[in-house]
Amino acid sequence: MPDREPTGVRVPFRGGGFSPKPPKAVGLIVFVALISIWEWGSQSGWISALVLPAPSEAFTAFKELAASGNLAKHVGTSVQRLVIGWTAGTALGLIVGVSIGLFSLARAGLLPLVSAIFPIPKIALLPLFIIWFGIGEGSKVATILFGTFFPTVIAVYGGVDNVDRGLIRMGQSFGLSWTSIVRKIILPGALPAILSGARISASIAIVLLVAAEMIGAEFGIGAYVLLAGSLMATDQLIAGVAMLSILGLSVAWLIGRAEKFFLRWRT
Repeated sequence: MPDREPTGVRVPFRGGGFSPKPPKAVGLIVFVALISIWEWGSQSGWISALVLPAPSEAFTAFKELAASGNLAKHVGTSVQRLVIGWTAGTALGLIVGVSIGLFSLARAGLLPLVSAIFPIPKIALLPLFIIWFGIGEGSKVATILFGTFFPTVIAVYGGVDNVDRGLIRMGQSFGLSWTSIVRKIILPGALPAILSGARISASIAIVLLVAAEMIGAEFGIGAYVLLAGSLMATDQLIAGVAMLSILGLSVAWLIGRAEKFFLRWRT
């Protein structure tokens, strides 16, 4: 009996593997459409200005803030706090997370402690930080650092622990030293999880930044939002929220660039 040709559609080989490439214009189109509907609803009276001001009013408040010179003060102060707190918390989290992932003694001693403290809402500890570090910059940076540290530890430890053991055994069979295995196999294998953890910790850091700035801060986006809310100035409030959104998008873009640079070996 002669062999029959297989039926069906053949799937073309994709040498790059699963690599989704969403159209870049779609996100911009959705954003512009939502803003346009919001503006139309406000101008037509369908959305009350007391509840939600029009985007044009928020943009006017934003321009007035920039003209007064306070925009640079608020944004600059917040960025400085965010960079110091997030960088310090991430650095400490990397050290502790790698230690837990590599050393049995560190895992036995530190992992239960991290698991016990991680679920605690870090903003609840802000009054304690104020007692320890004062109402100035120390308490605000400490809140961001503390909130960034724990998710970083969890992400780093998980990334190190999930590296393929077959690759590690292969490195040992080739006579690689312990340091070379860590540097060439474990850390690159854990890097995707580490960068994903950086995205999460950066978002947490922005939330804690706003909360910390709402207590005893003269400048900062959180202080500006709190003042606008106290005065019922909803246009300024929306402008402050927009600044936070832009800050978050900027951080996400930077981390995305880091992922493309450090993980280019995956393509």
